[in-house]
Amino acid sequence: MHQIMRHALALLGLILVAPSVSAAQSERRIALVIGNAAYQQGALPTSANDAGLIAQTLQAAGFDVVGARDLDGDTLRHTLRDFIQKAAASGPNTVAMIYLAGYALQMSGENFFVPVDATLVHDTDLPVEALRVSDYIRQLGTLPLRAGIFVLDGAHTPPFTPAGEPLAGGLALVEPDPNILVAFNAAPGTIGPNEPGPYGAYAQALAEMIRQGGLSLPELFNRVRLRVNEITKGGEVPWNAQRIQTDFVFFERGPDAPQPAPPAQVAEMEARPIRDFDARDAYIAALDRDTLQAYEEFLAAFPDDRLAKRVRVIVAARREAITWRRSCGANTPNGYWSYLRRYPNGPHTWDARRRLAALAAELEPPPAFAVMDYDVPPPPPEEIAYVESCRHRHRRSHSSFCPPRCSWRCRPMCRRQRMWRRRRTTSSSPISTTPPSSTM
Repeated sequence: MHQIMRHALALLGLILVAPSVSAAQSERRIALVIGNAAYQQGALPTSANDAGLIAQTLQAAGFDVVGARDLDGDTLRHTLRDFIQKAAASGPNTVAMIYLAGYALQMSGENFFVPVDATLVHDTDLPVEALRVSDYIRQLGTLPLRAGIFVLDGAHTPPFTPAGEPLAGGLALVEPDPNILVAFNAAPGTIGPNEPGPYGAYAQALAEMIRQGGLSLPELFNRVRLRVNEITKGGEVPWNAQRIQTDFVFFERGPDAPQPAPPAQVAEMEARPIRDFDARDAYIAALDRDTLQAYEEFLAAFPDDRLAKRVRVIVAARREAITWRRSCGANTPNGYWSYLRRYPNGPHTWDARRRLAALAAELEPPPAFAVMDYDVPPPPPEEIAYVESCRHRHRRSHSSFCPPRCSWRCRPMCRRQRMWRRRRTTSSSPISTTPPSSTM
């Protein structure tokens, strides 16, 4: 199934800004974009178009793009290996980006990207049939690149119902290597809503923000999160983490584009207590910061607001994901018993037991052991009840947190998000959000 294509596309008419001048003079930009849609166990309607949209956008931004769709396991492995080798030979002034669209699953603290020919009959088939994402993030992180960007647009409701022990839903929280940015279409432990197409909300928002020009990587992905929240009415909240020190922009800011706000104004907005905003702006500020502390500050200030239910879901998913990540990092019986002490019926209960079995340890926590000291407080009883109710609803195959849809009118919220973005600029100008057609 060798369907690899090198994209040689003309600059798109809807690109309103020019690629970075410095990039043309000194940087090398390379990208691998893969969209897996034609799965044997159930097609994913948007992923091929999403990959085409991102490939075209990156091509216009000056990237040497290799695009592929509907790859089987062997071809997927070879394609990723070839790209890593290409990045290794490209020199220290290279920006390398990988975008994977398709189904991705987590198991035992690892994320796996699923090829289209995967046959997942049993839960133990996943590590054999799919590709462990951390292997390629780690390889990218070892290279002397200017920056590495790894985007996994894979947190969707999967069609797979493997026998055996249940899998946790969504994607597992990861910690990026130095000089790497990792981004998911949905926050760890959550999944995006099913989308009929032609494009997914995440790819559409990512392409739109890349085209705006002049945005640093942290600011760009923060805006992607706000934009996806707006498009899906709160049904999907993307996540990213990065340790990139280099200044990088996909496009230079156009002459008619909004100018950045003064640094002092930006710093004031970022440091302003959540309680000092009204409820709607406080919600947007919490999304912009995307930390457990910011979301908890929102709940402390606005516990009865209509948006509080949505934020409680985000908090529950994030706290559990952090707790599980810390347990996996320790990789000791005490670490997994500590998780089970906090979440006896949590999404990663079966993962903890898998890990304990691999360590030849007792599956149930003993009456007394050295409990792990986490850097997040334990969940309150009502949060535990919510976590367990989610696991009960999804226990057949995947346990995930699903942010509730907004049940009230969302137009005021959309306007507020646009106002929030304008506060970080001194002026504003419209930009086309119509994605180009693609046939990857």
